[in-house]
Amino acid sequence: MPGAMPIMRLRHFAYALAAVPLSLLCAAESGEDVLSAGSFTVTATDATAFTQPAPALSERQHAAFLRGRAGFERPWVVFGISTGDWGVGPTFIANRCGECHAGGGRGKLPRSANEQLTALVVRVSVPGTDPHGGPKPHERYGDQLQNRALQGQNPDLQFAYAPVPAEADIFLDWEEHVVTLSDGTEVRLRSPVLSIEGLAFGDLGKDTMQSLRIAPPVFGTGLLEAVPDETLLALAEQQKALGFNGRPNKVWDAIDQRMVIGRFGWKASQPGLRQQIAAAAINDMGVTSSVFPRQNCPAVQVDCQREIPGNDPELTDAAWDDLDVAALGVGVPARRRWSEAIVQRGASLFETLQCGVCHAPTLRTADYFARLPQLSRQTIHPYTDLLLHDMGEGLADHRPEFAAGGRDWRTPPLWGLGLSRTVNGSAALLHDGRARNATEAILWHGGEAAPSRDAFSRLMQKDREALLAFLDAI
Repeated sequence: MPGAMPIMRLRHFAYALAAVPLSLLCAAESGEDVLSAGSFTVTATDATAFTQPAPALSERQHAAFLRGRAGFERPWVVFGISTGDWGVGPTFIANRCGECHAGGGRGKLPRSANEQLTALVVRVSVPGTDPHGGPKPHERYGDQLQNRALQGQNPDLQFAYAPVPAEADIFLDWEEHVVTLSDGTEVRLRSPVLSIEGLAFGDLGKDTMQSLRIAPPVFGTGLLEAVPDETLLALAEQQKALGFNGRPNKVWDAIDQRMVIGRFGWKASQPGLRQQIAAAAINDMGVTSSVFPRQNCPAVQVDCQREIPGNDPELTDAAWDDLDVAALGVGVPARRRWSEAIVQRGASLFETLQCGVCHAPTLRTADYFARLPQLSRQTIHPYTDLLLHDMGEGLADHRPEFAAGGRDWRTPPLWGLGLSRTVNGSAALLHDGRARNATEAILWHGGEAAPSRDAFSRLMQKDREALLAFLDAI
């Protein structure tokens, strides 16, 4: 079969990166201390660090992983075009997964205020809830603004069936203010200023709630799904005794048709990876699946509804399975520079400042995880509790999602933080990418995290540097 030999070479190359050097690294550092994800730890520290298959995968799983990774990068195109999979649009934001999650990492911000959003989305909703308690979609724009469409041409510049207007043009600028730390150091913080222009179906309306979201990294997500619900509930109870209010979101599982604990997305509004994949396909690329079979075409968008579908569904269950394996089976980079004194000093400060209450350093996966059994019984260090926390008015979007309020955000994992810029050039942090580095991200913390933020601002410079060295190493 054409292409078989390159895939075989890729497999051996991936194993060489992910498996062989690990024992050498452990010997050089301090054994299991550097293992961020048990047998799912990989050692790549270059641009491939977030896309390596875990060494624990079997040969059959590895083959499915490679198919899923190829699908992650393959473009979706209009029916009849041979350069990708059929099914993009009619309205969309990106035409492949890797366009938003470049290298498996966090999204990239626009290079200027004149460049439209790609790796960021604008969620919209109106007061009330949908039938399952989630956000109520806008009557004319659904639950997310789509700033690309098949306007007589598809991404390959071939004629489409009918011109479909994009819902809006969306641009991003920033406004800044200065925060002064206790030692006199000045830090410039910025917040986003959205410009939504050319709304194709009328004004959004005064009651419409908006929320800007940047694409998060996608590595290590299988391990996070494998953490038992009971662990998250126990963490929530432990935090209450410390004066914190971490709590799980309760969300609709469209696959199993029931309410469950959410753990993915900026407000933990997705129950698991399989649904997360299908939701991203329909919301961001306009690609239907067996669980989300209808296009993003509200009744007023007549041309959108007339567009010929690529397939029914466009994301087949087999391709969905492979994407699921690729998400479950991707490895996590090992911790780096772990034995250095400055890193260990930073680790101590991380605990002293109570950062580890929400960014829980250590979790353990379930005794048995059926979808990928190798994920079972892994000790991992993601630095998250997967719970919602009130982060204060400064970060509030005032847009609820299920049990998450307008000031609530899920604690994002911190593992791999120091490799983000290496992977794809982006170090944008927080839900809308406003923080350009860890210092800015910490200083935006409010609500439950305000005491930790204030304690950080009082540190001497050498202690701040130690804490940042620790964050860079995990």
